[in-house]
Amino acid sequence: MQTQTRDIAGIAAAATADEPTASNRVRPAAADQLRIDIFDSMIPLEAEWRELEQDNLASVHQSYDWCTAWVESFRYPLAILRGSIGDRIAFILPLEIIRSRGIRRAEFIGARHSNINTGLFSAEFLANEELAPALTTAIATALRGKADLAILRNVPLEWRGRRSPLASLPAVENQNHAFQLPFLDSFEASLKQVNAKRRRKKFKHQSRILEATGGYEYMIADPDQQDALLDLFFHQKAVRFREASLPDVFDDVPTQATFHRLLRRNAEGGFDATLQMHALRLKGEHEGHIAAVAALSRKGDHVICQFASIDEALVAEASPGEFLFWLMIERLHREGVALFDFGIGDQTYKRSWCPVETVQHDLLLPISSMGRMAAMAQRGITHTKTAIKSNRKLYAFIQRLRARRGTGAVAAGSDGEGD
Repeated sequence: MQTQTRDIAGIAAAATADEPTASNRVRPAAADQLRIDIFDSMIPLEAEWRELEQDNLASVHQSYDWCTAWVESFRYPLAILRGSIGDRIAFILPLEIIRSRGIRRAEFIGARHSNINTGLFSAEFLANEELAPALTTAIATALRGKADLAILRNVPLEWRGRRSPLASLPAVENQNHAFQLPFLDSFEASLKQVNAKRRRKKFKHQSRILEATGGYEYMIADPDQQDALLDLFFHQKAVRFREASLPDVFDDVPTQATFHRLLRRNAEGGFDATLQMHALRLKGEHEGHIAAVAALSRKGDHVICQFASIDEALVAEASPGEFLFWLMIERLHREGVALFDFGIGDQTYKRSWCPVETVQHDLLLPISSMGRMAAMAQRGITHTKTAIKSNRKLYAFIQRLRARRGTGAVAAGSDGEGD
């Protein structure tokens, strides 16, 4: 039996003899062999966690390194669910407890800035369809006394041909969809999904504009350049939000600190990266000017653009953000990526690149009577947001109003405009 150590990832603290146990064991009737333990520390789970995250379809947002960075910055209490079958690991759901307006919510770690969440499951669990329905009761029982409501946001019920084991939980469709560009055998074939002729014509036009001012350089930041580029992104995005009268979702110290931590957690060797900065730098008469910045995460053959920004003060007619996307996508195709993900949030430039639109859901599992009321309210909020977002003029007005009042942050999205 595990004992609580009251520590967080990467920061060890000695346990005391009178600490309560961190294990709430449940045996769902549908799966007698399934047991769930609950942990308030990441450290005891690291080996099993890293084993499960090797699954190519598991989201980078549930990887050990990604979660560690958020935990170190925000320090919310943890309620990490570890499922086992006998002595074999079955799944890990990395949850944190966030208290708001008297309600304790169990959410995926760092969910506010996640583009897709899947949880972590073993091959044995995924192969046994009889175990998935037991999750609802098992999770509710494990979280009793720790949370009022479990909200697992941005979960695709089916992802790249696999049905999510979490699909049996009560769900409401998220108001935001995600957009992806699958890579086919050749770069040309990949472009044909989104009108290759028009794309190439636009790229050549942009290239001519940039060459006429002295050229450009596509940067993949070295370790000593990463932090400066990330800070430049925060600045560029703040300007764009201000000009658009939108709230700045990156304008808080813990969030910025987390993304800086993620830059330093990239794996040595190979291509995988929790966060890597890319940029378009001008040459010639505008030498050194950074016209566009993007941050990519890569896990296996899946790349997510976590966020991007532009500075169109000098070469706006070249659409530097679109140009940088071309350069990144072309390079990643050569490196064997299968899917380029623009993340959640419906913008015109995403639709111009993406033939695939992925519907995601928020899973709402009440734990207490207060949680049941909160779940009903959350469903109403989500339905209202969906209705507002379907009306472009109303949505723009609401965003401007929120910006003036400074009311909170926009939820997850690669552009910070996903709420």
